[in-house]
Amino acid sequence: MRSLHFTQPLMALAMVGLIASGAAVAKAKHATKPIAEAKQAAPALTKAKQTINIAYLTQEQAAPAALSNLDPFIKDKGVIGAELGIADNNTTGEFTGQQYALKKFIVPLSGNVADTFTKEIANKFQWLVLNLPDGQINPLADLPAAQAMLVFDVASSDDSLRNSGCRRNVLHLLPSRAMRADALAQYMMKKRWTKWFLVIGAAPEDRLYAEAIKRAAKRFGIEIVAEKTWEHTFDARRTVQSDVAVFTQVDDYDVLVVADEQGQFGEYLDYRTWNPRPVIGTQGLIATAWHPTHEQWGATQIQNRFKDTAGRWMTEPDYAAYLAVRAIGEAATRTAASDLKPIKDYLLGPAFALQGYKGNPLSFRSWDGQLRQPVLLAAPRSMVGVAPIEGFLHPKTELDTLGFDQPDTQCKWEQK
Repeated sequence: MRSLHFTQPLMALAMVGLIASGAAVAKAKHATKPIAEAKQAAPALTKAKQTINIAYLTQEQAAPAALSNLDPFIKDKGVIGAELGIADNNTTGEFTGQQYALKKFIVPLSGNVADTFTKEIANKFQWLVLNLPDGQINPLADLPAAQAMLVFDVASSDDSLRNSGCRRNVLHLLPSRAMRADALAQYMMKKRWTKWFLVIGAAPEDRLYAEAIKRAAKRFGIEIVAEKTWEHTFDARRTVQSDVAVFTQVDDYDVLVVADEQGQFGEYLDYRTWNPRPVIGTQGLIATAWHPTHEQWGATQIQNRFKDTAGRWMTEPDYAAYLAVRAIGEAATRTAASDLKPIKDYLLGPAFALQGYKGNPLSFRSWDGQLRQPVLLAAPRSMVGVAPIEGFLHPKTELDTLGFDQPDTQCKWEQK
C-alpha cells in the first residue's frame, strides 16, 4: 500500500511533464524559422580571429660532464614551457577572438644560428622566444631584421645584458645574477649571518656570479671575511674529504658562499668544511626563478600540468619560456591587438601584470627590460623562503629591492 501511495503523485507529475513538453515542442515548431534565419546570419556577424605567430629559436647543446647521474642532461629545456604557454593563451583566445601558434626552430650543434634566423624567422615573425647562451643574444638582436621584433631572452642571467649591453628590442625573463645575490643577502640579513667566506670557481661565469655576490654584500652591509679560488684540477671525489677541510680553514664566518655555475665542485663543500657552516650560492641554498618543491600560489597546478606533459619537472628555462608566451598573450588580450607597437607599449607600461605563481604579479622594468619577480630560495628538496624578504622596503615596489634599480642602471635605452 505504501508503494501505491507514492506512485500516484509521481504519475501525476509525469502527466504534467508530458503536457509541458508537448507545449515546448509546439512552441519550438513555431520558432524554427527565426532560429534558422539567425543561424544563417551568424557567420556574417562572426569576426575573424587575430592570429599571433611566435617563433622559438634555440640550438642543440653538447651534454656537459656530469658529476652525478642524479642530474640527467635535459635536451628540451624551454620548449615545453613555451608550448604550455601557447595552450593557455589559446584557452583565453577562444573568448577574445585570438589564436596563437608556436613555430620552433632548433639549430643543430654545428649549425649557424644567424643563418637560421635570417632564412626562417626574419620578416616573418614579430615575436621571438630566444633560448641561447649569453654571447649569442646581442649579435642576433642587432641584426637589421630583429629591430622590427621583440625578443624574449629565456636563458640568460647575465647582468651586462641588462646594463651597458642592454637592447631596446630584448626583454629578459630570468632573474639576473644581481637579483639572485640580493635575494640570498636579504635572507642572510634576516638570519643575521653577516660574515661570508666566498669560494670562486675558475670559469668566467663563476667570476661574474662572485661579482654579483660582492655587490650584494656591499649593498646590505655584509662582510666577506675571506675569499678563495678553487683551482683543483684533479678528480675532487678522490680527495675532497681531506682537501675541503684544509681549504676551508679561514677566519671565522657564518656561511660559505660558493660561485660554481658549472657544478664542478660546489656539491662537495657541504658537510666537509673545517667548521660546521651552511653553504649557499650556486649550491646548497640557491636563489632561483623556479624549483620543483615550489607549491604555493597555484604552483602545484602548473607543476603537475607540466610534468604530465613533459614527464619531468619544470626547469628555469621552461618557466621563463612559459612566462614569455603568456606575457604576449596577456598584452594581446588587454590591448585587443596583434601588432608589435601596442603590445610592446603595454608590456612595458604600468598597467601590465602577469600571473607567475609566485604571489606577486610580475611586470617588466621599463629601464632595462628585466622581468621583476619574486625569487625563490630553495634547498635541494625544500623551499626555504621567497625574496624580497619582509622588511626590505622600496618607494615603488619591494620587487625592485632585487637587482639593479632604476637609479643604478647603466642601461640607456634612449641611446640604443
